[in-house]
Amino acid sequence: MAARSFVAPRTAPDTASLSGTARLVGTVAIPGSKSLSNRALVCAALSTGESMLRGLASGDDTARMVAGLRALGAEIEQLAGDTRDVVMRRGVALADASECSVHTGLAGTTSRFLTALAALRVGRTTIDGAAGLRRRPMGDVIRLIRTLGANVEELGEPNCLPLAVSRGALQLEHDSSTRQALVAQGGVSSQFVSAMMMVAPRLGGLVVSLPRDMVSREYLHMTAEVMRAFGAHVEVSDEQVKVGAVSYEGRRYNVSADWSSASYPFAAVAIVGGEVRVAGLRSDTAQPEAQFVHVLQSMGCAVRSDADGVVVSRDRTQSLRGADVDMGSMSDLVPTLAVISACAEGPTTIRGVGFIRAKESDRIGDLATQLRAVGTEVQELPDGLRIVPRALHAAVLDSHDDHRLAMSLALLGLRCDGVAVRDPEVVAKSWPDYWAAMAGGLGLEIRDEPHR
Repeated sequence: MAARSFVAPRTAPDTASLSGTARLVGTVAIPGSKSLSNRALVCAALSTGESMLRGLASGDDTARMVAGLRALGAEIEQLAGDTRDVVMRRGVALADASECSVHTGLAGTTSRFLTALAALRVGRTTIDGAAGLRRRPMGDVIRLIRTLGANVEELGEPNCLPLAVSRGALQLEHDSSTRQALVAQGGVSSQFVSAMMMVAPRLGGLVVSLPRDMVSREYLHMTAEVMRAFGAHVEVSDEQVKVGAVSYEGRRYNVSADWSSASYPFAAVAIVGGEVRVAGLRSDTAQPEAQFVHVLQSMGCAVRSDADGVVVSRDRTQSLRGADVDMGSMSDLVPTLAVISACAEGPTTIRGVGFIRAKESDRIGDLATQLRAVGTEVQELPDGLRIVPRALHAAVLDSHDDHRLAMSLALLGLRCDGVAVRDPEVVAKSWPDYWAAMAGGLGLEIRDEPHR
């Protein structure tokens, strides 16, 4: 197999790039699911008894969750020799009246989950994040915990971090039958509802009414699945979420491999041709991103699964076709699909994702700008993108401090020499080993090459 050069951020160079067009063959190891990890950590921190969590995600977001829970009084021990396995010796100290502070970096999920959890504490908790996170909306979780009686001080811009949160008049172990159902606003994120779901067992149960336009609804089923693993009673319907007055109990929980991370080696093979196995993936998962392989099949890839993982392949003699896809249930993979689409034959329309303008970056506008920079024709739609492939040319692309843009845009170098991505270290948010894993697993050559 022909060698391919790969610039990787071992010493945090200004840019990173992939180059070459040889057929890809290999196996890529991916981290545990960030979404499952963060939910399991919250449930364990609210449980009675110890929990053992194996295979936690390795990224900054999960590290921020662990640090935040420790700041709130949880005792979390990392097992010797493997930082991805931990024991939750003791949960958060809800009766503690002392003040504490939590910094969540750029971790939106962590900030929203910990805001709801902080509403259970007697003491005042200050929650803040990096500049990019301060711009992301927090309004619905603020409104929901205030409705329950918690005290919330907005210390900066309205409906944004930083916040100071304490229990106030909120009652734990309340008779949920006498509490009015909360009404969620679903146009921005389902994370606010997931946050309320996970604290509900400590409230004595809760009902949350869901709007018809609830985005990322599938993640509520993921949250419910993790909660049930820790003993909670949860029902999720189209109209509402109902959490019963059953306490969490400590458990042993194994975090399954991350389907979002798997999308990048799968995309590489879709773009170049060849075959890649991603080890550890399970088809019987609540992760909505598992459906992405069906999108790849519609574009001309072959998919098979076995006990060792999932294999995606594409014969280079077969066309990579455009598609028309509603990505609302797996919106984090819009950048991945957009990059594949820029290398396809025929246009692709991505629908159902207008809300991703409020992610780590504007994942419609910023993504469109970067694709245009390499020559792709892109039309921004109210709820997505229309991508028409054109001849690609070299460019240095901006990751916009967004891990998913960085990991996706770097793949364009497989089709066009001279495509590089600025600030490649941002991948640490979800997959710190991305560059090495993609290079080593697919037989690529790694070298450091700061952009000049």
